[in-house]
Amino acid sequence: MYAIVEIAGQQFKVAKDQKLFVHRLQDKEGSKVSFDKVYLLDDGKKVTVGAPAISGAAVEAKVVGHLKGDKVIVFKKKRRKGYRVKNGHRQALTELMVEKIVASGAKPAAKPAAEKAPAKKAAPAKPAAEKAAAKPAAKKAAPKKETAVDYAKMTVAELKAVAKEKGISGYTSLKKAELIEALSK
Repeated sequence: MYAIVEIAGQQFKVAKDQKLFVHRLQDKEGSKVSFDKVYLLDDGKKVTVGAPAISGAAVEAKVVGHLKGDKVIVFKKKRRKGYRVKNGHRQALTELMVEKIVASGAKPAAKPAAEKAPAKKAAPAKPAAEKAAAKPAAKKAAPKKETAVDYAKMTVAELKAVAKEKGISGYTSLKKAELIEALSK
């Protein structure tokens, strides 16, 4: 009997008493884990295919240990340019031992606490009258408030754009200091 199951985002063909290496799982060494995303089951006589997963089917495994995979060297080079970069990587892996494949009657795996928590409720909406009253007040307050613009921190291109908006003539030939002086008048 074998099954196609999704473990840590990857699909594996597993059989009873098989050892396999998967991307690192958060479970402790020696703990039992269950995977309920079983996509295909074959018991030797009958093949069951899920759409997408078979409900009630699960693969139970034991975490044997956590380790790092073989070193992978990544070497980049561009000829005649003097560019060479060497990087290495060792993937964090978990070794699993498949204990049994349950064809039906398995309970779905418990979801983490972050997924179980209900979403926060949105703040109560303001009545339409309050919204309408708030908008004109905000519009009226904005023109009264004048902010001092620091022209020294602006680029020459920005200063020329502001000078064009204000209608200053001959702004294209002015230098930064001259633009600041003309705008601050």
